[in-house]
Amino acid sequence: MQTGQELSNVQKELLKLYAKNVADEDLQALRYIMGLYFAEKASHLMDEFTREKGLSPQDLAKWAYEHYRTQNRA
Repeated sequence: MQTGQELSNVQKELLKLYAKNVADEDLQALRYIMGLYFAEKASHLMDEFTREKGLSPQDLAKWAYEHYRTQNRA
């Protein structure tokens, strides 16, 4: 079955890893480490965004309680 979609660089690296018989606890540790990596990356991007926009922690806290949903017009 061909989907016509090439694997991403991450998928290729993971396939190399899965070709080896890795213990379940190692897979859990890798999943945890990847989660930490992407969380840290997102945090750095948010810090950069807040600096660029001149936002304060109070601005971010205020955003947490705002919503922009519209009322149903039935």
